[in-house]
Amino acid sequence: MSAKWKITLQVQSNSSDNTSSLQAAMITDCEIINHENSFSIEIIEQKAKDLRAMWNTRIRGLIAVDSLMAVLDGLDHTEDSSTSNA
Repeated sequence: MSAKWKITLQVQSNSSDNTSSLQAAMITDCEIINHENSFSIEIIEQKAKDLRAMWNTRIRGLIAVDSLMAVLDGLDHTEDSSTSNA
């Protein structure tokens, strides 16, 4: 019997909407464990190098979605400030 490698990541963003968006982005990639204000994912692999590869893939996905949300949040604030001055 070989040992398995396991890592758990708990995710909570700066708002519940952003946390939900991050969760939605991960839904097809892995099993999601819901918590009250956050969610977590668990990755289990037979080899450490496979675990690392899967971890990197998941983290890059979260970073991409988080970066997109930051840009969209910035656009929302820009639009709000420009329309309120008119």
